[in-house]
Amino acid sequence: MPYMESTIPIHVSDYSRTHHLLPWRPNTGFENIEVIPLARKCISNYPLDATSGAMHKPLKFPDLVTGCHRDSVHASKAALYTRYTPNEWFQKQVKYYNEADSNRQLSERLRNDALRIVRNAEEKIQYGQLDTGRRLGERINDVSFWRNEIVSELERLLQEIERLQDCRSVLEKAIRDIEGPLHIAQECLYHREARKGTELVHDESEKCLLKEIENLKNCQRNLDVCLDKCKDQLRNCRASQNQLELDLKNKESALGIDMMCHQLNNYSHGLQYFTGIEKYDPCLSEQECWAEAANRIIQKSQHERNMSTQLRTSAEALISKVAQEMWDSWSNTNSALTHRSSELLEAKNKLQQHLQKVQQEIFDVEKNMELMRKAIADKSHAIKVAHTRLEARMHRPDLELCRDNVHSSLQKEIDEIDHQVKRMHKALKELEDQHQRLLRTRTALEHDLALKIDAIYIDREKVCGLRRAYPVNALFRF
Repeated sequence: MPYMESTIPIHVSDYSRTHHLLPWRPNTGFENIEVIPLARKCISNYPLDATSGAMHKPLKFPDLVTGCHRDSVHASKAALYTRYTPNEWFQKQVKYYNEADSNRQLSERLRNDALRIVRNAEEKIQYGQLDTGRRLGERINDVSFWRNEIVSELERLLQEIERLQDCRSVLEKAIRDIEGPLHIAQECLYHREARKGTELVHDESEKCLLKEIENLKNCQRNLDVCLDKCKDQLRNCRASQNQLELDLKNKESALGIDMMCHQLNNYSHGLQYFTGIEKYDPCLSEQECWAEAANRIIQKSQHERNMSTQLRTSAEALISKVAQEMWDSWSNTNSALTHRSSELLEAKNKLQQHLQKVQQEIFDVEKNMELMRKAIADKSHAIKVAHTRLEARMHRPDLELCRDNVHSSLQKEIDEIDHQVKRMHKALKELEDQHQRLLRTRTALEHDLALKIDAIYIDREKVCGLRRAYPVNALFRF
């Protein structure tokens, strides 16, 4: 800052004023004079000696007022008409002394004030730079802290998103794996519809199959609902991930700018003026709002992670529950089918036993029928003999044609033979009817046995053959 000398104004009016206190003094002694600075006026009109440096003639000083010599007339007039008194002269000198002292003191005070202002300005500017640097360091620490928090939260969120994606894959595969048991159960019902006659019964196996199909469809719906929740949660987690990545990018950019600003000093390159930049305020938030926004983003991410963890836990529990229910229904249906097959096998064995007995009975009845026919045929000889005897006795002459005991006995014999033949014909008729009944029974037993054999083939070969292995992937753990 350049040093400025203070100038004292010269009041020219002091030289032209009229002395009103001394009215007897004339005003003719006053002249208009020109003040010539000493630097322009030669102090001596005589040159110095070149060898000794002393003057040859005594010094003669010029008139400091007019700059020219006065003659005697003028001097007498000046002596006669004096402008100032000694007291005024003394007062004027004292005034000049005091004015010089005051000006020097003022100048010294101004110089000291200027130096103090310079030092204070330097100290304040340096303190302001240090304070700004300290605040920049604090800001860098704050931004670094939240940047590290966001990085950590982003890593945890990415891991959670990866685990949730695996959970979604497990759910999708579980839904696909349910199609196998469902198709098998429906195929079993379709095969069991091929049963015929009385074997087409709504038994416990069919009830278990229908219940299994309903259970599988319910499990599939529950897994679909859980899968939709998982997809929604994945979208929410990816939205939080996008916010974290955007905030991390902004914080890294701001951190780079603040670190560059923190490294700047008065001797850095590229410094320049930006007029009016201190009046421009582009800030969009306060420091508290900034920290609260970063904290809010992290808390939202933590909330989404917690929701994702709960959803994964519930999904794993649901998968285990679905697997257990599927296994239970599968086992119950297999047990019902096994029990039904054993019942059919037992019924088949009993039918075969009864069929064998009926077959043997039919053989015995047929044998008895042949014996009865032969017996009836044999009785014809006896009745012929009786008829021949009775007809021969009809030819006795006269009184010899007597109703004796022989005639009565022959009549009784013929009646008894007819009666026994009728009984035998009646028994033969009953045997023939029973034979027909036995044949019908055998036909019914054979038909029912064929139905049993067909039902056993359907349940044991077709249905149980489809259900020998549990068609579920290893994702279902028991």
